[in-house]
Amino acid sequence: MKNAKPNSAHFATAELEKLGKLDCVITQNVDGLHQKAGVPPEKVFELHGSFRRIICIDCGETFSVNDVINRIKEEEIPDCKKCRGILKPGVVFFGEPLPEDVLHESINRSRCCDLIIVIGSSFVVYPAAHIPIYAVESGAKMVIINIDSTSFDPYATVVINGKAGDTTEKIMEQVRNRLVV
Repeated sequence: MKNAKPNSAHFATAELEKLGKLDCVITQNVDGLHQKAGVPPEKVFELHGSFRRIICIDCGETFSVNDVINRIKEEEIPDCKKCRGILKPGVVFFGEPLPEDVLHESINRSRCCDLIIVIGSSFVVYPAAHIPIYAVESGAKMVIINIDSTSFDPYATVVINGKAGDTTEKIMEQVRNRLVV
């Protein structure tokens, strides 16, 4: 995952932010690619956490992945420096609750938006899958960009069936052209 690189869809999202057209990104991804593409970290709400952080399951202290990897290289058992507790990746494992603060802020942002763009979602993992519905119920328009049809397509204002990267590149060409005019 350390060598994973953002794709065109990640860069398009970052460009929308630079243009002042993006409030936030709400994602189930744990790879940090939105931030690598240039979206400010404070605008990315990671519903399922991130592999970029390590968390102590006892006291909640967080550590950088690099810190823990360096400790492993030194043949040190990586426990919590604060309480000697067990460390785990900063992702939500099956059966664990989503981070409450991130979930609540994501719901609030979706209820206040005028447009929600959903890119590459299967809409099958809840409660995250319901985030776009909060937006639509509050009057927002929804655009779905997905290679396949989804059960949420009837709620969308626009559905584009295609690859995320290719589709967002074409959309950004149009956005750039309209901003120049």
